[in-house]
Amino acid sequence: MGKNKKFIKDHKLRGEWAEARFMACAAEHGFNVSKPWGDTSRYDFAIELKGRFLRVQVKSTICKNDRYYICSFRTVGKPYREEQIDFFAVYVVPEDLWYILPAKVVIRIKGNLLLAPDRHQHKYERYRESWHLLKAGKDKEKRMP
Repeated sequence: MGKNKKFIKDHKLRGEWAEARFMACAAEHGFNVSKPWGDTSRYDFAIELKGRFLRVQVKSTICKNDRYYICSFRTVGKPYREEQIDFFAVYVVPEDLWYILPAKVVIRIKGNLLLAPDRHQHKYERYRESWHLLKAGKDKEKRMP
């Protein structure tokens, strides 16, 4: 995605596009991807690898202040809960990169997630392109420090 690209401004259309990108990337990483019927599930996809299913909610952002990309996790209605989602996949559109974050990390934020791809010591950089967490599954992720 070069720096001079025009991005989809409408958040709903951009969200649908990011979901399509996620499906392609997840398939490239060996996952079978399923989309729940309708819009009532709290997750966007169920991904499966070797008989294990995980629920993934996809988000995207193009919004940047001086230092961070800002991804909103505010919801209309009830906030996300850990028993509804296993992972969040956040696509930083201008950088063409994914953050794969365990639900327990995101849910405690209760607002905006600040991502800093240019700051390698930033606390969420360990989740940058961390598709291996999905391959390990929810149980293995719980043992991470």
